Parts: sequence; structure tokens; C-alpha cells
Amino acid sequence: MADQERTEDLAQLLARLKDTYNVNESEIGRRIGVAASTVNSWKHRTRGGKRGVHPDSLRALAREFPKFTEAEIFAAAGRQSPGPLSPEAEGRVLELYRSLTEEQQRMVEAQMRAVTEMNRTGQ
Repeated sequence: MADQERTEDLAQLLARLKDTYNVNESEIGRRIGVAASTVNSWKHRTRGGKRGVHPDSLRALAREFPKFTEAEIFAAAGRQSPGPLSPEAEGRVLELYRSLTEEQQRMVEAQMRAVTEMNRTGQ
């Protein structure tokens, strides 16, 4: 199974998910809060091409279909799974951010957007 997890793309994972849970794209979409057409479009996305699937949607898949791990779903989508953020860590980050000047906050936001875009495009 480990080899399958490394080489499986999102279309293959979605097919396996549909078989495992006996659901269609409409049901998947309903359960994670997106349109069936959105789920369908994910099957046609390539790792280096079109914009990736939003991380919140990937997390929702893992939450609603727990036989598939978040790491497995993110890997199939060609993305690294975001690290966990505990409430304590979030509080520390927010406290640090609040201590920055307005200009520094803009710079940090720009850096975070750039890193997020790199994650999205797989660079």
C-alpha cells in the first residue's frame, strides 16, 4: 500500500474513495461543501499544471472519509500536507504578528503568500 500511496494521483484516489464508501461525486461534494462539478474537475488536474485543490477541501475529504488519511489525500493531490497548528501555537504566532509594525505585517503576509503559492504549485 505504501507504493500505491506514493504513486496514486487524485483521480485514482477519488475512484478508490467512491468504491470504498459507495458514493458518487455529488455525495462527496455535498459532504465536503463543494459542487459535484468541482469534485469532477479534480480528476483532471495535473500536479504541475492547473491550480491545485484548496487545502480546506483536502482536509474535508479526510474528515468526511476517514479511511483515507490527510497525508494520503494531500500526496495524491501533489501537495505536502500542512503541519498541525495547535491553539497554543496559533496564539503564539498571532502574538508575534501583533508585535510587528504595519509595514512588517505586510512583509510577513507577502512572504506567507509566496510560500503558500510555492506549496500550491509544487515548487
